[in-house]
Amino acid sequence: MWNTWAASLLTLACAGLVAPQPAQQPDIYFAPTRYAIADAMLTLARVGPDDVVFDLGSGDGRIVVLAVQKYGARGVGVEIDPALVTRATEIARDGAVSDRVRFNVGDLFDADISAATVVTLYLNHSTNLRLEPKLKSELRPGTRIVSHQFPIGVWKPDRTLRVEGVNLFLWTVPPR
Repeated sequence: MWNTWAASLLTLACAGLVAPQPAQQPDIYFAPTRYAIADAMLTLARVGPDDVVFDLGSGDGRIVVLAVQKYGARGVGVEIDPALVTRATEIARDGAVSDRVRFNVGDLFDADISAATVVTLYLNHSTNLRLEPKLKSELRPGTRIVSHQFPIGVWKPDRTLRVEGVNLFLWTVPPR
């Protein structure tokens, strides 16, 4: 029976009737950033009303929602998990900031981040390392990047801050 089912599926796929499903597994799992840490990240980046804060791997959206509510910025979350994007969108609506924030389902490596003035990260060592070339090439000089817990390769941060036992790192994209 398995062979018949598999052969039928293969035949349909070859005929173009069944599209292959890409396996988009996140490199990391969702671990929420505590609000005190999120606030310290935004303070470290000097977020203000003229900023567009992108959170790569935005989870439930708390960082961009806080950036909008407390600092008057606009926000964009990029998250690979559609269920988390749905939750973040609901939180933004409940927090009355839907008009200043949006959440996109997508891979952070494929996202257009060129509009960001601030980028926040809570990823891991290897993901930050892979992300470094994208950050340096797509972000405008002067854009601030804040990472919760993990550095970005060997890129020396402008500032490191320890808050509630957690390291926060700040970089500013240099002139080209």
